[in-house]
Amino acid sequence: MPVAGQPTTASVDALVRQLDTIYYVVKANTEGLTHQDSLVQPTPGGNCLNWVMGHVLTARNGALELLGKEPIWDEATAAPYKRGSPALTDPSEAVPFDRIMADYDRSQELIIQGMRELTPERLAQKVPSVPTGERQEAVGMVLADIVFHDAYHAGQTGTLRHIAGKAGAIR
Repeated sequence: MPVAGQPTTASVDALVRQLDTIYYVVKANTEGLTHQDSLVQPTPGGNCLNWVMGHVLTARNGALELLGKEPIWDEATAAPYKRGSPALTDPSEAVPFDRIMADYDRSQELIIQGMRELTPERLAQKVPSVPTGERQEAVGMVLADIVFHDAYHAGQTGTLRHIAGKAGAIR
């Protein structure tokens, strides 16, 4: 019997459903965008779509590691996209957008596969540290935070699509 507050396989089902919805939103909002479109900077501040999606992949690297899977990107590729990094304004430092989106597709498959393999015991297991360094959490709770992170940035993809001069994709 699950203990109150402990993640369960039902929690995994909910996270997978959220990931599927987030994936649909991101794919719709990025459909037909070019590498050049992905580099359009919002003003007066913020980051371009290329950075946002690269940043999502750096967070997904952490999810993959929690799930016992190989990260999609190595440290050098992920470095310009890490939390707190400066705005990506130099096109030569940007990963090609089609590669970012192909890697996003692959990460989606691997994360869902890894989540489906989780046991209730693994979901409840404590993680030594989380990316923000704030507290020790159970694997299931860290995964929930990563899914929220994906959702937060998925919303930005719609706005950044408009900033790149494209019509909205989700109506």
